[in-house]
Amino acid sequence: MVQVYIESENITKNVNALTPQEILKKLKINPETVIISRNEELILLDQKLENNDEIKLLSVISGG
Repeated sequence: MVQVYIESENITKNVNALTPQEILKKLKINPETVIISRNEELILLDQKLENNDEIKLLSVISGG
């Protein structure tokens, strides 16, 4: 179980997942819309997570 902070909604959820990719799938979030950090460091979608990791899903902002 990892703690996931979702910046766009300003909420924290506990999610049972082994990778960031699983988190996004369970929360129905498009991977192209967020940057993922674990314990304040950017990580990739397929990196393994540990119990008690603090994950942040940070919104990607684009403009034109």
